[in-house]
Formats: sequence, C-alpha cells, structure tokens
Amino acid sequence: MKVNKDHVPLTEAIYYILVALNQPMHGYGITQFVKEISQERVELGPGTLYGAIKSLLEKGWIKPVKQKEDSRRKEYEITETGKEILQMELERLEGLVRNGNQFIRGEKNDN
Repeated sequence: MKVNKDHVPLTEAIYYILVALNQPMHGYGITQFVKEISQERVELGPGTLYGAIKSLLEKGWIKPVKQKEDSRRKEYEITETGKEILQMELERLEGLVRNGNQFIRGEKNDN
C-alpha cells in the first residue's frame, strides 16, 4: 500500500491506539495503556475502541496476532503501513510544536 499524507491528521484515539500497538495487545490492554500514557485525559469507550480497531484492520494499519486456539482474547499489533502512518503523524505534530515555539514563544527554529 502506498502511504500518502492524506492519511493524516489522525484522531487522538487512533494515534494512541497505534502507539499502544507497537507491542501486541488486546482491547482492554489498549484502553488501560492509552488511559495511562495520556494521564487519564483520553479514555476509550468500547464503541470507540472496537470501531477504531475495525477501521484500522480494514485499512491494514493493524493486524490480529495469531493466538492459541483456546484463547478468547484477540490481540492486535501495528503493521509496517501503520508504522509509516504513525511516523507521518508524529512529524506533523512535531512541526506544529516547532511552529508554536517559534511564533508564540519566540524560540529560534534551528531546522
């Protein structure tokens, strides 16, 4: 899949889900991880989480992790395409911060 800049910006929920899935994780683990790293600012309800997972699977940004037959929990992980999307979003966000620092705080931009 060719990744282009039309895939960003990401919603905050999608961004954090992709960050979480840099390691294999199940739904409840994702919600706890996101809650923790966002310092409880972002809480993913089941509808938001599973709607996002469905969308991310369809886009090929995440994939299911092969499980043992007796496992009831579905785990997911980010794909290479998902990593590219996440990297583009990170660069976009870094640019926003650079511009804010330069024009609002008067800090010099060395880039």
